[in-house]
Amino acid sequence: MKFQTMGLIVKEQNIGEQDKLVHALTATNGIIKAFVRGAKNIKNQKCAATSLLTYSRLTVYKGRESYIIGDAIPERIFSKLRGDVVKTCLAQYFCELAITICPREQNSEEFLKLILNSLYLLSENKRSPQLIKPCLEMRLASLAGYMPDLRMCRVCGEYLCDNMLFLPKSGTIECADCHRENGDMKILLNRSSLTALRHTVYADDNKLFSFALPESDLDVLNEASENYLKYMFEKDFSTLNFYKTIS
Repeated sequence: MKFQTMGLIVKEQNIGEQDKLVHALTATNGIIKAFVRGAKNIKNQKCAATSLLTYSRLTVYKGRESYIIGDAIPERIFSKLRGDVVKTCLAQYFCELAITICPREQNSEEFLKLILNSLYLLSENKRSPQLIKPCLEMRLASLAGYMPDLRMCRVCGEYLCDNMLFLPKSGTIECADCHRENGDMKILLNRSSLTALRHTVYADDNKLFSFALPESDLDVLNEASENYLKYMFEKDFSTLNFYKTIS
């Protein structure tokens, strides 16, 4: 079976002297793992088109157990990210999120668009990394069916107050008056950080990255989104740990 699709290369691995094995987030088939013959030869067009953080037009052959990329034409290479170590590490975290969260064998246009927009904003300095990251984390989780319930306190129904608690393990919020200590992790949110967290989940796609927060509230927002993903996907993301080490 042969098909054409657009895809972002989110992981690459050398195989032998000339070939590569890549993971690509594709519009039509989600995450695929595919062999690329001759891709290590710099004279081969597939060398650049199947490099990490490259968005390409792919011709893919699907066998019983594997995919093969027969042809690849680069549409956009996020080369600016490669000149900044911190941004490169954050982009690699985005790629690890894609491999972990995005679906297989089904249409993934929304996922692909979200990650491409995030990489573009990061590459062109359109938004701060500390704002892009939680937006991507929470929206990816929501698209994958892990949307938290941030509408109101799960006990009394309070919508907004000065101090509310986000509970990453359950993906719910409680006001400080209703919360009863049980040993689970909790993150204190003020009005601004709660509004921002809701925005990452419920805002229209074209407004997802359109807000601003003080640095201290951005730190809280990142803490909330990181820990929510950690609980939902039961994974400690190695690329995130490295990014936090160097940033």
